[in-house]
Amino acid sequence: MKRLLIVGDDLALAAILKRRMQRHDFECCHAEDASQALLSARSWQPSHVLLDMKLAQSNGLSLIVPLRASLPKACIVLLTGFASIATAVEAVKLGADNYLKGEPKSHTASSLPDETPLHPKRLEWEHIQQVLNANKGNVSATARQLGMHRRTLQRKLAKKPVA
Repeated sequence: MKRLLIVGDDLALAAILKRRMQRHDFECCHAEDASQALLSARSWQPSHVLLDMKLAQSNGLSLIVPLRASLPKACIVLLTGFASIATAVEAVKLGADNYLKGEPKSHTASSLPDETPLHPKRLEWEHIQQVLNANKGNVSATARQLGMHRRTLQRKLAKKPVA
């Protein structure tokens, strides 16, 4: 039997996913936070992980590396309602097998987000933000990693393009 670890703080969504996946022959376990997720991963050894991007006390991205270390053969899928291309790229670089964007709870059928592609300057800005975040806010290290002058990076950071 396939084992699925569902990591998310939305109890209603977790219950729905659990019921649905049990119909597809998955044995399911739910973890509400990062510590429960890592403990369950080590002790229960699931074959699949559904990981929510937004957790109450942490970010799903920060769990990908430790989950991958504990579960090298597991299929890890990051779920989010607030997707960006930069986040998807980062998730896959960190070791996620896939990245799925769902609809945020606040959206209704009449107010779905615009599905037009992001402007290249916006994509660049989001990528810079991801690299800056990975370097813990260190502008000099980020500039070196991106292969640009520090001052150029500061100018780009100051000009946040519209979505």
